[in-house]
Amino acid sequence: MESKQFEEKPRTIGKSSVTIKAPLGIGTWSWGDSNVWGYGGYDPSFNDDTIDEAFKKAIEVGVDFFDTAEVYGNGKSEEILGKLMKKHKPVIVASKFAPMPWKLTQGSLIYALKNSLKRLQMDCMDLYQIHSPQVSFRSVETWAEALADAHQQGLVKAVGVSNASADQIKRMHAVLSKKGIPLASNQIEFSLLRTNSEHSGLLATCKELGIDVLAYSPLGMGKLTGKYSKDKQPQGVRNFANHPWEQIDAVVSKLREIGEKNKKSPGQVALNWCISKGTIPLIGVKNVKQLDENLGCLGWRLSEDEVKELDKVSLKVEQHGSFFVKLWQEK
Repeated sequence: MESKQFEEKPRTIGKSSVTIKAPLGIGTWSWGDSNVWGYGGYDPSFNDDTIDEAFKKAIEVGVDFFDTAEVYGNGKSEEILGKLMKKHKPVIVASKFAPMPWKLTQGSLIYALKNSLKRLQMDCMDLYQIHSPQVSFRSVETWAEALADAHQQGLVKAVGVSNASADQIKRMHAVLSKKGIPLASNQIEFSLLRTNSEHSGLLATCKELGIDVLAYSPLGMGKLTGKYSKDKQPQGVRNFANHPWEQIDAVVSKLREIGEKNKKSPGQVALNWCISKGTIPLIGVKNVKQLDENLGCLGWRLSEDEVKELDKVSLKVEQHGSFFVKLWQEK
């Protein structure tokens, strides 16, 4: 079966009221982070000016969904995004609350949310998520109640989670449903290097409950782009896709093979695979060149046979931090 042309249409996140123009979003994890991503440091192609150019280009071509978090760059990511929206144009924003061990009350979420809104220069968050809940001493239900409170106060339009298991999703969904609030999304690490969430039933549970999966690190922190190999490894600390290079190279080889047939790069094929799986990949954007490269995943779809070929070489590895997620199931 040949790949087919595909007309991209607006997509509503879960059963919420938040609609995005393209079936992907831009992840701003790297913005303001010099240690891992080289912002203003080892990567000369990544600074405030290159981000500004990429942001402007993104909204010009119709990409309007940006994901950030209070911990990205210690708040710097949110500040950068806020300034860009003020300078150019508002976009759909998702951010995340980090439920650190010392954050014990539901009020701590409201406090953090208001600080995020201040940095973003917004009055209301489009999507607010519980970030890495495994670090919290509190229960799933506690943070579900806190999200509901934020929604009822008009501070957020939609709510979600990040790195949650199927069991945790069901429990949070149950609390929110009683209040008439949909759980819109679950943001997890999902790529050809980490597909266990599909085999474990997590993706099926999300689909059953009408919850969209936001796929972070859909390119394995750049390792699926074809730019790197065992002999040419990326700079910085990129441990999320820390697999043996022989395994990574085997996946990239199949991406190249399919990419050549479709006149697409390995990275574009990898992102299209994520979209074909029903997820919303969050692409990294440091500059216009990287943006243009990643946007090559749009406007077409892999055939069913091509998806199956990639499934065969994918790594059935759990999402990052899954051990701690399991511990959180008991809370």
